[in-house]
Amino acid sequence: MDDSVATVSSLKEEVRAFCEERDWDRYHNPKDLAIGMVTEASELLDIFRFKSLEECQGILSDPGRREHVEEEVADVLYFVLRFAQMNGIDLSCALESKIRKNAEKYPAGLSRGKNLKYTELE
Repeated sequence: MDDSVATVSSLKEEVRAFCEERDWDRYHNPKDLAIGMVTEASELLDIFRFKSLEECQGILSDPGRREHVEEEVADVLYFVLRFAQMNGIDLSCALESKIRKNAEKYPAGLSRGKNLKYTELE
């Protein structure tokens, strides 16, 4: 299954089934799942740490190294999906809500082409 056919719901269900087959629910409290997100995101960051843009592009164009990146991205997604699944978070609704809030903080006319925090926009 690829992104063009997968749904957030189906991915959450896949993660739920995987974890329940292993009796892992007892280990997946909000704190430990949040720790998992940060740990896996740090492992992804470590791949690119101290690398130039060209080196980063080289990593992503090398099949073996790209596979490592994809595995770390998948680990981050796994923990996000599991956190949402275990805690009744509708990720689509949460994302839509956050994008609406960010649209107010970062109006396109003020923020286009800038990497400033919303408090610095004029």
